[in-house]
Amino acid sequence: MRKVLLSAVWMIFMLSGFAQSLQTPEQFLGYPLGSQFTPHYKVLEYFKAVAAVTPNMQLVQYGTTYEGRPLMLATITSPENFGKLEQIRQHNLELAGGNGKTANGDPVIVWLSYNVHGNEAVSSEAAMLTLYKLAQKDQQWLKNTVVIIDPCLNPDGRERYVNFYNQVHTKMIDPELFGREHHEPWPGGRANHYYFDLNRDWAWQTQTESRQRILQYNRWMPQVHVDFHEQSINAPYYFAPAAEPLHEVIKPWQRDMQILIGKNNAKYFDNEGWLYFTKEVFDMFYPSYGDTYPTYNGAIGMTYEQGGGGHAGIAALKEDGDTLTLSQRIAHHLTTGLSTVEISSQQANELLSDFTHYFYEAVHTPEGPFNAYVIKAAGNTEKLASLATLLNNNNIRFGYGAAVNKATGFNYFNGKTEGFTIEKEDLVINAAQPRSNLLRVLFEPDSHLNDSITYDITAWALPYAYGLPSYALKQSLEPATDSFPAANNTYLAAAKPYAYLARWNSIKDVKFLAALLQKKIMVRYAEEPFTAGGKAFPAGTLIITRSGNGAHFDEDVTALANKFKTGLDIVGTGFVEKGMDFGSDKVHYIKPVRVAVVMGDGISSLAAGEVWHFFEQQIGYPITVIDEQNLDAVNWKNIDVLILPDGTYKYLGEKEATGRLKDWISAGGKLIAMQDALSQIATLDWGIKMKKRDEDILEKKDEYGLVKPYANRERESVKQMIPGAIYKVQLDNTHPLAFGFPDTYYTLKQDSKIYEFLEDGGWNVGVLKKDNYLSGFVGTETRKRLKDGLLFGVKEIGEGKIVMIADDVLFRSFWENGKLLFGNAVFMVY
Repeated sequence: MRKVLLSAVWMIFMLSGFAQSLQTPEQFLGYPLGSQFTPHYKVLEYFKAVAAVTPNMQLVQYGTTYEGRPLMLATITSPENFGKLEQIRQHNLELAGGNGKTANGDPVIVWLSYNVHGNEAVSSEAAMLTLYKLAQKDQQWLKNTVVIIDPCLNPDGRERYVNFYNQVHTKMIDPELFGREHHEPWPGGRANHYYFDLNRDWAWQTQTESRQRILQYNRWMPQVHVDFHEQSINAPYYFAPAAEPLHEVIKPWQRDMQILIGKNNAKYFDNEGWLYFTKEVFDMFYPSYGDTYPTYNGAIGMTYEQGGGGHAGIAALKEDGDTLTLSQRIAHHLTTGLSTVEISSQQANELLSDFTHYFYEAVHTPEGPFNAYVIKAAGNTEKLASLATLLNNNNIRFGYGAAVNKATGFNYFNGKTEGFTIEKEDLVINAAQPRSNLLRVLFEPDSHLNDSITYDITAWALPYAYGLPSYALKQSLEPATDSFPAANNTYLAAAKPYAYLARWNSIKDVKFLAALLQKKIMVRYAEEPFTAGGKAFPAGTLIITRSGNGAHFDEDVTALANKFKTGLDIVGTGFVEKGMDFGSDKVHYIKPVRVAVVMGDGISSLAAGEVWHFFEQQIGYPITVIDEQNLDAVNWKNIDVLILPDGTYKYLGEKEATGRLKDWISAGGKLIAMQDALSQIATLDWGIKMKKRDEDILEKKDEYGLVKPYANRERESVKQMIPGAIYKVQLDNTHPLAFGFPDTYYTLKQDSKIYEFLEDGGWNVGVLKKDNYLSGFVGTETRKRLKDGLLFGVKEIGEGKIVMIADDVLFRSFWENGKLLFGNAVFMVY
C-alpha cells in the first residue's frame, strides 16, 4: 500500500481539481529556484505535491528532529518496479545477507542525501529540481534504478540558516562578502539542534536524526549513495574519485566504479565549461561519514562538494571577480545527481553483481588479520550493553560466551598476544558475517594510513573508546548464545535496609545518580574502598542511606534502580568490616549541584553542544546555558559548577572579569575548563602552566633546514599534526576525578597541548608518560612533545577547584569511556 503523506491543504487542492499535473518547483513555490532560500516546510510541501500526482513515487516520514520537524524519504522508480517495490527491497536485503542469492535483473538502488549540513543550503533546493526531473514521464533510467531521495537530513540546522538569511539579506542581493548576509551569527546552521555534525555521526548514531535515518538505510542497503555538500566559495566543484588515504578495506571495484561515475560527471561539466576537481582533499578513511559508512557497507559512497556554503548566500563575489549564484550551485548539484542515476542505471548489472559478491565474501572469506573479537565485561556490564547497542544499530552480529573457555588473542590494552579466559557474559563477535568490513574498521587496533594528510581523526577503535578489555583473535570463534546471561535486576522495596549500595563505573550510573538527586534523595560516596556484608566495594560506590531520606525511601530507590537497570546491594548496618564506616568523614555527601555551561562567539559550538547533549539527552539533569556576553549579569551564588567548553573566551582576557571568576572559585565554586579554555586559564597566574617544549627534543639545527621545496609544503606541515590519535593515560584512581576507572584511560588526542605537573594545592590525576602512544597519525615533532605531562587534574583555589580536562572526553558523544570521567568532574570532585 502506498504511504503518501498529504497535507490538509493539498487534499483540498486535489478535491478542487487543482494540482492534477506535475508542477515545476518554480510553478509550485511561486518564485524561481535560486532567487531565495526555501523554508523546510515548503520543500516538504513540494515533495508531497509531486507524490500526489506521481503514481510511481512514495513519500514517507521516517522520523522527527529534536525540534519536531519531519524527516522524509521519497522513493521513485518505474511503474513496473513500483508495483513490486517491497519485493525488490526484500530481495536486495537477501543479496546483502551474503547467502549467494543472485540479482535476477533487479534494479540498482541509488540513495541521494541532501543538506546534512544545514547551512549548505543549496542541497535541498537541488533536491526539489532533481525530483521534478525524475518524476517526468518516460524516465528511462528508472527502469534499472530505484532512487531514494532524502531532501534534508538536518532540518533544524537548515532552518537556523534559512531564517537568519531571509531576515537579514538586502532587497538588492549583495555579493560583497563583508555584507551582513554573508556572516551567520554563532552557532551557525551547519550542525543540528545540539550542535552536532551529523556527517560525523553515521556509525555512532548518537543523534536522533542519525538513528532514525540509519534504520531506514539498513532497510534498503543501496548500491550507490551520494552525500551532497558545499565547500569554500572559491573552490570549484568536487566529485569522486576520492582523495587518498582510502582505507584498505575499500575494494578495487568500488574504486573503479567511483572513477566511472566521476568520468560521467566530468562529461557533463566539460560540456558546460564548469570547473571541477577530483582526487584531492576529501579522503575516505574515518568511518562515520556519509561516503565512508556506505562504502564500508558495500555501496559506492561519494561526497559531492559545491563551492558556496553559509557564506555564499544567494550571490557571492569570488576572488577571480566572478559572482557565484545560488542558481549556478543548484545546476551543478542537479547535474551530478542525475548523472549518477544515469551511470548507475547503465551499470546496474555490474553494480548488483559486485554488491552481491561483496557480502558473500564477507560471510565466507572475510579479509583482515582477525577472525573474531572478544570484549570482556570485566565487571562493567553497563558499558558492555552500550557497546551492544552500537553494534545492533549497525547490524553487526554478536553474542555472548563461547563453547571454549580459553583462547589466545591480541590484547588491545598491552599490545601483546596472550592467552585469556572467556566468561559467559563476555561479548563475542565472529568476523564471518555480512558487516565484516565495517566490523574490521571499527575494531582495528591501528588503522593503516597510506597517506598522512587526512581530513579527520585517524584512530577510533571501539575497545579504547569504551575502555573495555578486548582481544582480537586470529582463530574463528562462535558465540555460545545471542542473549546476555540472565540476571535478576528487579528490586522490591526491602524490609528497611540501613543503606543501598550502587556501583559507579559507567554513564548509566551517572544517570542513576542524576535521577536520585532530582528526586531529592540524599546520596553519598565512599572515598576509599570498603568491605560490607562480606563483599568488597571500590572507592566511588554510591551509598544511599535511610537516614536523611523520606518516608518513600525504599520505593523511590528501587523504582529508579529498576528503571535504569542498576545493580543494588543491601546492607543492614553502617558498620563495615574493612574501611571507613558510613558516618566517617571519608564518606562524602553528593550535593545536587547547579550547573551552567558557557556558549557564544569564539566558543566551539561542537564542544558546547556535546556538554548540552550530555546533560539533557544522556543523564537528564538540568543545566543553565549562559551566553558569554551575559556572564557579568550572573548571580554567582546560584551556580555551583561552571563549564567552559573548548574555545577562546573574551571574559578570560579581562582582568576584572577573571578576578570575579577567581573569587567565585575561592568561595567554593567549581570550574571545569576543557581543551582551549584550559590553555587560556594557563595564561593566568592561577598555578596552571602549559608545558613548554623541552630543549632536548629539538633537532640539531641545520643551517640549510629552512631551504625546503615548495612542492613539499603539505608534507612539512604534517610534522606538527595530530588529527586524532589514541594515547594511554596513567590515572590516579584514588582521586574522585578517576573513580570507576582502572589505572589507565585511553584518550583521543587532537592537539599537542600538555601541562606541567601541579605542585602545591593540586592533584595530577591523568598523566602522559613516555611511550604512551597507541594508535593513529601523529606528526614527528608533536609525537616528541607528548610525554611526561598532565592531561587531567584538579587545582585547588581557596575553597573551590578548577578541574582540568585537556582533551575532549565527550568527543562526538561516541567516546563512551570519557563520559564517566566528565560525570566525575561534575558530581564527584568535591
